Amino acid sequence: MGDQRETKAILTENETPSPNIFIPDSWSQAADSVAYDSSTSPPPRAFICGAKNSGKTTFSRHLLNTLLQRYRKVAYLDTDVGQPEFTPPGCLSLTVIDRLTPDLTVPCLKTPERCFFFGDISSKRDPKAYLNIIFSLYDYFCMKYYTSDEMGSPEKAQLPLVVNTPGWVKGIGYETLVEMLKYIAPSHVVQIRISAESKNLPTGAFWLDADCEKMVNLIEISSARQDSFNRSVLVQKDARLMRDIRIIAYFRQCFPSDAHITTFKELAHALASHPPYEVPVSSIKVRHLHCQIPSSEIFYSLNAAIVGLAISSGNSSESESCIPQCVGLGIVRGIDLSKDLFYVITPVPRFNLRKVDLFLQGFIQIPTCLLQVQGCMSPYMSANNNRSSISQDGLWSSTFFKRDPHVTSFWIPCGAAYAGGVSRDNSR
Repeated sequence: MGDQRETKAILTENETPSPNIFIPDSWSQAADSVAYDSSTSPPPRAFICGAKNSGKTTFSRHLLNTLLQRYRKVAYLDTDVGQPEFTPPGCLSLTVIDRLTPDLTVPCLKTPERCFFFGDISSKRDPKAYLNIIFSLYDYFCMKYYTSDEMGSPEKAQLPLVVNTPGWVKGIGYETLVEMLKYIAPSHVVQIRISAESKNLPTGAFWLDADCEKMVNLIEISSARQDSFNRSVLVQKDARLMRDIRIIAYFRQCFPSDAHITTFKELAHALASHPPYEVPVSSIKVRHLHCQIPSSEIFYSLNAAIVGLAISSGNSSESESCIPQCVGLGIVRGIDLSKDLFYVITPVPRFNLRKVDLFLQGFIQIPTCLLQVQGCMSPYMSANNNRSSISQDGLWSSTFFKRDPHVTSFWIPCGAAYAGGVSRDNSR
């Protein structure tokens, strides 16, 4: 998803581990119990849950590192659509990890093996669609990495699984979590508890009948953040700021890692002048998630929007044909209806864009810090809808872009920056 290289969720990469991280003994013992107190076949499937700010993500990273000391690769199913670990917000994904995480405090972007764009920061708008995506991701994991073939071939290595979950554990959030637990049926469940008991999940195997509780290894640990009285001290994170930083880090991948872009202002200027892809409007279907848009307003809603770049057809099985796979995110920088063109900015490599034929629009927005930069004429804020001309000489021509029966979309990099906006031709 996006560039293959890993990018820390800040504008400058830093591989130095944080000196402030503290892993208590109970956390280390819990991780060791998952990794070493079980046989290697089948590997453990660990489900991490708990209230908001309890430390689920940090523990998941620590568990990943512990598992990687025993297994060559570990699968990571990310169900926290608001603050995912390896993808930008709005995505649900399965990622295969083969390297230790150097810093447990800073998330980093990775290319997932399978990704779907949910288009929101919470499951509350459509819990059913949210669960269907998670079930599809888990089914894919089982098919490719957990189900041994009839001959027991060693070439199909089974992988352990870590499932990270959101901190919404009350009401519909609790019901959704129970459905996930029942479907995945993990071998280990790690529940992280905080001092505010009213915010915790019920103790024990709350999702199982009493006679089935022995079928799972349940581990309950306390939040790592404690004061001198051994009480949990929750660090109130600015969730919106964290999401903005992840989106910013994602689109920073549009540029080489050695490019001098270290501030939001520099990134805003770089994106404003970055040549977009030209995509024929006629080759793209548009699907609005969680809402309905009048047909007369579709192009206005898409302009300056972040969209999921998806594939509506291909080699998908029948069971997942209604859930389009997402190859990454893009910004619709402008639309020229007279030329039948979308102008799209994305860090996704051109090769991965060839089959993209669907834009998924949800509620993931461009961070305001990229729109309101002093001295930068943002194309997304422009009220000028006059047609902008693009020199045909500036196109990056290549036989790579010739149409063939297997290419459903026609993505062409534009050689000049586009001014943005929606341009119309009265003759249409």
